[in-house]
Amino acid sequence: MSHTMQAYIYSQPGGPEVLEKVERGKPVPGAGEVLIKVAAFGLNRADVQQRIGVYPPPPAASDIPGLEVAGTIEALGPDVERWATGDRVAALLASGGYAEYVTAPAEVLFPVPQDMDLSQAAGLPEVASTVVSNIFDQGELRSGQTILIHGGAGGIGSMAIQLAKAAGARVLVTASSAQKLAYCTELGADAGINYATEDVLTRVKELTEDTGVDLILDVVGAKYLAMNLKALAVGGRLVIIGLQGGRKAEADLGLMLSKRLRIIATTLRSRPLEEKAGIVHRTVQRLTPLLQDRSLELNVERSFGFDELAAAHEYFDSGEHKGKIVVTLH
Repeated sequence: MSHTMQAYIYSQPGGPEVLEKVERGKPVPGAGEVLIKVAAFGLNRADVQQRIGVYPPPPAASDIPGLEVAGTIEALGPDVERWATGDRVAALLASGGYAEYVTAPAEVLFPVPQDMDLSQAAGLPEVASTVVSNIFDQGELRSGQTILIHGGAGGIGSMAIQLAKAAGARVLVTASSAQKLAYCTELGADAGINYATEDVLTRVKELTEDTGVDLILDVVGAKYLAMNLKALAVGGRLVIIGLQGGRKAEADLGLMLSKRLRIIATTLRSRPLEEKAGIVHRTVQRLTPLLQDRSLELNVERSFGFDELAAAHEYFDSGEHKGKIVVTLH
């Protein structure tokens, strides 16, 4: 049995050309960990942010990128009781997913049903955990409320649409084209706003009869801050999970006071294991019935081979994709 594996790293900050295939030692699971033979892994914006040099991995994490994988358990570390070798799993990672093998704490594993393709499951852990932790744990979305999801056609957006609808919320989305808005509608969005041709705030006011939305899930950041606060209803919550539109902006504190607004900013990758374990547990609880009745679309739009990883990054960078991009190994 080989004690080495193939993996990818970023040789330096830059574009897809900085991806470099390397040979590394096959990892050994420690206490409470499992060794996963990776069948596929998902691409995420965090991978791209790390590639260009603005989102480094947490301290002590592997320099191999990759935040989510699916595969089979090849070995168990000490003190792992619930899982067995051969189990089909997906995993939420801090890093290490761009490889043939990866270790993961048992607490962050997702069981993969026998009838689900592992390449589909590979695009599930990061987006589902992000959505559950932000729109339910942090955003406190409840049945009957209205949520605005920016970037509704992306991986996170497409999952957020479905989980919000399943929870009984009204869902508004933004996207950059009629085609992407149609995709969001197919997933259950109640109304869409083309931010390339429409004024988002005006449309939100029209769609909510001037009351605003209860929750906004935002990947844009500074560029949208002022607009987002105006688009919120009294008691509304703005959850910021990305900074595609910049880091710094002014907030109207008077508006926030008068409407009793909350701004919540979160990341998932660097959280302590016990927090991630709780998030994964709640995510599995929320997803299981939807997976069992086949009502959840996993939204893998395109898959690439392991040797096509640079091309996968190029496609992600193009902004043309809808849903998830995955890379398959087996």
